[in-house]
Amino acid sequence: MLYHSTRSSQEKVSSKEAILQGLCPDGGLYVSDDIFNAGLDMKSLMELDYEQIVYKVFHALLDDYSADELKDCISKAYRGKFETEDLTPVSQIGDRYLLELYHGPTAAFKDMALCMLPQLMSKALKDEKVMILTATSGDTGKAALAGFRDAENIGITVFFPDGGVSDIQYLQMATAEGSNVNVAAVKGNFDDCQTGVKQIFARCSDTIRKERRISLSSANSINVGRLVPQIVYYIEAYKQLMKRGAVSYGDKVDFIVPTGNFGDILAGFYAKALGLPAGRLVVASNENNVLTDFFTTGVYNKKRPFVKTISPSMDILVSSNLERMLYYAADGDCSYVAGLMKDLAEKGSFEVTDAVMEKLDETFDAAYADNEESKRAIRKAWEKDGRLIDPHTAVGYRVAELMEEDRKEAGEAKVPTVILSTASPFKFAKDVYEAIFGPLHENADGFDYMAALAEKTGESIPKPLAELKAKPVLHKSVLEIGEMEQFVIDSLKVLG
Repeated sequence: MLYHSTRSSQEKVSSKEAILQGLCPDGGLYVSDDIFNAGLDMKSLMELDYEQIVYKVFHALLDDYSADELKDCISKAYRGKFETEDLTPVSQIGDRYLLELYHGPTAAFKDMALCMLPQLMSKALKDEKVMILTATSGDTGKAALAGFRDAENIGITVFFPDGGVSDIQYLQMATAEGSNVNVAAVKGNFDDCQTGVKQIFARCSDTIRKERRISLSSANSINVGRLVPQIVYYIEAYKQLMKRGAVSYGDKVDFIVPTGNFGDILAGFYAKALGLPAGRLVVASNENNVLTDFFTTGVYNKKRPFVKTISPSMDILVSSNLERMLYYAADGDCSYVAGLMKDLAEKGSFEVTDAVMEKLDETFDAAYADNEESKRAIRKAWEKDGRLIDPHTAVGYRVAELMEEDRKEAGEAKVPTVILSTASPFKFAKDVYEAIFGPLHENADGFDYMAALAEKTGESIPKPLAELKAKPVLHKSVLEIGEMEQFVIDSLKVLG
């Protein structure tokens, strides 16, 4: 299976090469035209455990890795790192289901991919060294730092928006240990960080490779090695619903996906392309509802006010992974996708054709929830369903209600609905606590709120979060956007 850019199909590379490079030289994202013909027997996967499903999916999509390489990657990525025996348990929330993706080492769904990506990357390395550049809206950063910590011949540099993450997310990154890690806050929002990283790739990749013999790569979901592991938990969720008798194989299941960068829901599209009998994939946006507007109107417009919300990992106006979906919806027309991305860069917006919208409408729905709706959803989930959910999951909870209302009005039958629960509520303890119980004292910090939330609800604080309080802050850099490039160049010293 070969991969090429969304903007040109001229240069094709193996999955190992795509994973090492992260971003294509022309600025596009790696895609494969063979995913619809991968030959997976999806029904047979329902009889396998999680690691076996991972192996089958990886063997199909990353087929230049040997069987032994894949088995070693899987063992190192997942064994002994999760707080639950089932890595991604499915649980009841009212008459819906939660796919719990927050039981890993950093208590967020990014762990499912970022425990794996360093393993895949290390197998792909030959004689070269790699510096990972990552922009994060909160969760990717810590998961990447944990995954790549002290990896041989790999360094990692993480940028996050100053003041744009929760206090717990900040401490997860600022206290990150490892001889090969670099972390800096950037004065701006996530899109500024992400744009800065892409510009560094464009300006510096060739020079750094030639002068320092170091390749730049990414741990963001622009890297195909981030997306492939995320496919698995959609399949696992369906399998678990079958085991509890909620569905028979072939029944449709809707997935509600809180998303800002479009990577998590794109993995759902890939699962469906591989044969999973999923129903609708629902884009759940917060107040930065650029994706909801796009799927409603066909116009993507990033020229809008940026809103800081209680779901900061979704505070994004440039959804990078949408480019991959546009490629598939445009039937692989690279020049068309390149034109859309040119319009986005130069004009701040683009509009797709009716034909592309029809393709998207076959699979996707979209809705959003604002801050107040998200708070009410947190309170309702606790008071009505006895479930503690974080603000991102709360967006999904509210959007699930909206989708059910639309189905009812249209006279459509109700189908099982799975909400992807993307983070532990204790990562956002202040907002969760206040939504349910009101504010604590004026000087309460994130740890005070975590303790109070645990006491009031009887829920346990995840160990990786409870341990943060005793850790020293190791990374204190705060940069202007224009200083990011020099920070990366200075960070190369961790690779010798």
